Amino acid sequence: MSVDVPRRIVILRHAKADWPDGVADHDRPLAERGRRDAPVAGRWLAASGITPDLTLCSTAARTRETWKLVVHELPQRPRTVYEERLYEASPGELIAVVNEVPDDVGDLMLVGHNPGMHALADILAGEAEEEARTRLGHTGFPTSAMAVISFAGSWKSVEHGVGRLEAHWAPHD
Repeated sequence: MSVDVPRRIVILRHAKADWPDGVADHDRPLAERGRRDAPVAGRWLAASGITPDLTLCSTAARTRETWKLVVHELPQRPRTVYEERLYEASPGELIAVVNEVPDDVGDLMLVGHNPGMHALADILAGEAEEEARTRLGHTGFPTSAMAVISFAGSWKSVEHGVGRLEAHWAPHD
């Protein structure tokens, strides 16, 4: 795949998680609302015609559970890598992971956590569809929210302001 082709990054924050007593943060499961919202997010993604070539998912229990419920709604399952560096990652750390993606990947999905996911969407979006920018500014990045950012170039070229925010979606907008 040429490095000049349009590419997309789909940024997904995990669905609503529970806070059970005595459970480490990394091991927190989804709450009932999260188990309802994650499939809705998957249906939105499928209806948008976006099927990632590769998904990088945090190793936390709530992100893995979110991804399993989302991917069930997609027409085909993308290659999935569980990436421990996505857990509690800063936007700079997330960009470093994205910069390692092979150029044969057209559409990439990241499944992770706030505040990193929201900050990454905001940082990468040098341009934006007016409605998407308004929604991102108004609703922020609640659980199960997604941002779709397009850009042209190699994954190594992903940096601040490189992309265009094409869509922002959250289940309770």
